[in-house]
Amino acid sequence: MSLLRETIKKIEQIDNTLAAETQERLDFLTKPQGSLGRLEELAKQVVEITRIKNPQLKHKVVFVMAADHGVTEEAVSAYPKEVTPQMVYNFLAGGAGINVLARHAGARVNISDLGVAVDLNPHVELHIHKVNYGTKNMAQEAAMTKQEAIQAIENGILTFEEEFKKGIDILATGDMGIGNTTASAAIIAVITGRQVEEITGRGTGIDDASWRKKVEIIQKAIQVNKPDPKDGIDILLKVGGFEIGGLAGLILAAAAKRLPVVIDGFISSAAALIAYRIEPKVKDYLIASHLSQEKGHRIALDYLGLKPILDLHLRLGEGTGAALAFSIVEAGVKVLNEMATFKSAGVSEKS
Repeated sequence: MSLLRETIKKIEQIDNTLAAETQERLDFLTKPQGSLGRLEELAKQVVEITRIKNPQLKHKVVFVMAADHGVTEEAVSAYPKEVTPQMVYNFLAGGAGINVLARHAGARVNISDLGVAVDLNPHVELHIHKVNYGTKNMAQEAAMTKQEAIQAIENGILTFEEEFKKGIDILATGDMGIGNTTASAAIIAVITGRQVEEITGRGTGIDDASWRKKVEIIQKAIQVNKPDPKDGIDILLKVGGFEIGGLAGLILAAAAKRLPVVIDGFISSAAALIAYRIEPKVKDYLIASHLSQEKGHRIALDYLGLKPILDLHLRLGEGTGAALAFSIVEAGVKVLNEMATFKSAGVSEKS
């Protein structure tokens, strides 16, 4: 708990002192004012987060955290839990969607085991921060103990700190864990107060009957555990997952270092809500990469007051949407840093 407390203490409220100066610079670039829309907004947000007038986004990292979920005993997913370790090996081999899109964005991929249900084979690029061998079945009891919930968050902080030594200018959240859309739907329903049916999507592609069962299981988990909507740790331990806790810790750690965090889809948004419940100031450090096909994703983003950059009908997870959004955020920063002003280009301004 001491690591979590120390990390929270370092998170500062973004004071927007550079906002007016950055906006003035943007307004004097060789274009009509505001004509580059969200690119200008993103550039300004990165400046405000980092407090660097000309930020550089050279070191981009996607953190993919993996863990298993005991609620898969209730047949809430179209895939068996064995897929979790199989996909981790795919990440390590460089063959998954996130590997392709991270390479495209010029980003590193950090792969961490927060709670996969088996011992994974050692690999130079695999970071082991295992809390336990998967969570318990949240439809029957709490997903984890309070100690495990805190450990998951702190292991996410440790994962960040290890990678930070190599250099990070911007980071993205990614996930892997069969059953984690069920846990995420429960988290989002509890925090936003919306009905489970409004939040719950198809996950890996379940049919109508399986969807109805998934809704019932989530409702049962909330009824059995009665998580406190105002307590992020209580929500995590009762209906969460180890990788979700790890991502929440990652977000807190990045905010403590004044780094922009590009969140991915449904699971990442659930983790962001947990981090927000623990320390509300993290909200201003978040950039929503895309709008997922999971129908509860928009509800989560609206609750956080975040506007997604992309809407590409994605629902893969892994950090894929966030990796794609890296390029857009970086483009906004390059406009700020590299575009000529009217004066330097000898172009007449608006009369």
